[in-house]
Amino acid sequence: MHAQSTAQNRLQTAIQTLQRGNIPQAKSLFVSLCHDHPHLTHAWFGLAYAYSNLDDFIASIAAIDKVLEHEPKNIKAIIFKADQLVYNKQERMALSFYEAAIQLTSNQQNLPDEIVRGLHRGITLREKYDAQYSDYLLSALFKKGYERGKISKRFDDALDISFGKKEIYLQQPTRFYFPGLPQKAFFERSEFPWLSAIESKTPAIKSELQQMLSGQEQFSPYLDSDSTEPNFVKHLDIVDSLNWSAAYLWHYGVLNDAIAEQCPNTKQVLDTAPLPYIGGQTPVALFSKLKAGVKIPPHHGLLNTRLICHLPIIVPKNCGGLRVGNETRQWEEGKALIFDDSIEHEAWNNSQEERVVLLFDIWRPELTDDEKRLITDMLVAVDEFSEQG
Repeated sequence: MHAQSTAQNRLQTAIQTLQRGNIPQAKSLFVSLCHDHPHLTHAWFGLAYAYSNLDDFIASIAAIDKVLEHEPKNIKAIIFKADQLVYNKQERMALSFYEAAIQLTSNQQNLPDEIVRGLHRGITLREKYDAQYSDYLLSALFKKGYERGKISKRFDDALDISFGKKEIYLQQPTRFYFPGLPQKAFFERSEFPWLSAIESKTPAIKSELQQMLSGQEQFSPYLDSDSTEPNFVKHLDIVDSLNWSAAYLWHYGVLNDAIAEQCPNTKQVLDTAPLPYIGGQTPVALFSKLKAGVKIPPHHGLLNTRLICHLPIIVPKNCGGLRVGNETRQWEEGKALIFDDSIEHEAWNNSQEERVVLLFDIWRPELTDDEKRLITDMLVAVDEFSEQG
């Protein structure tokens, strides 16, 4: 007990000497204390400060390493070491310690100002090296003949991700994940031979839609707070609201005869698409209406075994767009957008008028007939089990 009290008294004396600015004497006191009490991390920290004030950064790093031997997640020590490495012109090594501090504090709030300033130094250094890295890499590629947008969009995207300009968005269905399917946000219209015939019927579909819109209200909120399915958003402006609404031809595998009778051309068009028929679940086909100024926040769909098709029917000027992953596309009347809704996506209507698309789901083209049958049987069984509860 006496030895511990003596060590604390010596530590306090060394700290006060350091604070008074008598750095050489403080260093000597800390060296002696560290020798006698090698597990006293505060003494090693004080010694690291003393060496830093003497511009002996190698010794300062060695001292702070003693702290990290005993306390590897000591944020203050990690940032201190990063700072010393910068002073010693070892910025790349310093960056890894700043990154460690940033990661360790990612979920912490109300951090001390000293720590916050250290994290900001790390972020600034990261931005500096990110810029240098991207500039060097692009320069080297340009010398080899690389031209952005001329050779491979996938390679362009890979560069953007490596430079931190884009995120990695993967399939994250909320209900069922089928492995091995390409992580592809948008599919091209040319990949679906049956699609052009559907697009050619846009005027007839639009005529039926306009007739519906001119009569009694037949749209209902797309998101219903009373639904047995959990809502993916809490935005009151679209839950239980006609701001985002739907008129279903097919609703969870059930045909809406009333709307199908009003829209025979639309129904006939949908019959030509590879809709997934799974009792009580799919197909889903509807007119999706988004009112002026409304935004659908980022979310994920239920399954990655399907794709979603948007056939734009009413598209105001400067309407907005649909983002899936890193890619954003605009609606153009009569030209379908096909995307994987299990990848994070969002949509918005910035215009002063409502936007309406014909939305329907289709099987993923990569699935075999046997896989489609197995998925169908499984999802039906899931529903049967749920009904037993």
